[in-house]
Amino acid sequence: MDGGDRNTSALVADRIREELGRRRVTRQWLADEARISLSTLEKALAGQRPFSTATLVRIEETLGMALRETAADKRGSAAPDTLGAYTRAAVHWLENDYCTVRPSFETPGAIYAYRTRIAWDDAKGQLSFFEHDRADAPYAQRGDVALPHQSGHIYLSTREAGQFRLAILARPTIDGRLFGLLTTLQAAGGSRLVPVSCPLALVPLSACAPALGLVRPGEDDFAMLAAHLERIETEGFARLITASARAP
Repeated sequence: MDGGDRNTSALVADRIREELGRRRVTRQWLADEARISLSTLEKALAGQRPFSTATLVRIEETLGMALRETAADKRGSAAPDTLGAYTRAAVHWLENDYCTVRPSFETPGAIYAYRTRIAWDDAKGQLSFFEHDRADAPYAQRGDVALPHQSGHIYLSTREAGQFRLAILARPTIDGRLFGLLTTLQAAGGSRLVPVSCPLALVPLSACAPALGLVRPGEDDFAMLAAHLERIETEGFARLITASARAP
């Protein structure tokens, strides 16, 4: 298998994993529906063997989508102007699995950690993000990644039925860590939702592998996770501005 074949198989594997996550179905389900062995599917997704044409045809029929685009076509495509008109080659460095860290909205003083994947979306021709391993799985987000040239900041936005959720992240550090702010809606009892903003850090999982979920003060990894959030203001990645309620 030459380099081009490996690149194509890797892109196809990424797309299949994304679809399984989006549809919340298992690899066993896909193997059964596509009439292929689970071992064959696992080895192809892990890059241990290429996808055969027959296997791809069956997977495409099962998922109802085309997967056999060439790697060259995908690398040459560009995102929409509204997202910064970037090409995949220009933003490949951002594709990664990250440990996402933010304060807990429900438990004062605690920290919430989960996995976010940023990857090229072949169907859209742009970077997209996908949240995984959230304790509150129904609230997991997915959306668009914008990289405007003017500011160099990174925007993760969710737009669904007129509602917006936005993360603004500063330029990455030398080790690929992203720091910024998240603005979203918090469930405040019943059907009431309240706008909230909080510090947000995305740390490559290769450099940070804590237990995911709710982490309370004194528990393992709390100090490490808290240190990421403290860097946001102390090192000037973002500012939280408030006004005094009292007149001067």
